[in-house]
Amino acid sequence: MVTVNMHEAKTQLSKLVDRAVKGETFVIAKAGKPLVKVAALDAPSAPRRLGFLAGEIAVPKDFDRMGDARIAALFGRGV
Repeated sequence: MVTVNMHEAKTQLSKLVDRAVKGETFVIAKAGKPLVKVAALDAPSAPRRLGFLAGEIAVPKDFDRMGDARIAALFGRGV
């Protein structure tokens, strides 16, 4: 594992982050004393997509009209 000093980490931050994203871990040290270990996060590589529950749930045909009578009653109007 590579160890870099604080000054180098500050001046080379973009390059170090790119290396970490590619899987390399490294340690940042101050005055020769290791302080932190830097590694990439285990974030999903692809964004979540819409429709991931397709076929798993059913939406009623009258979904957009559900509760109309109740709402109308709350506001004193008939449907």
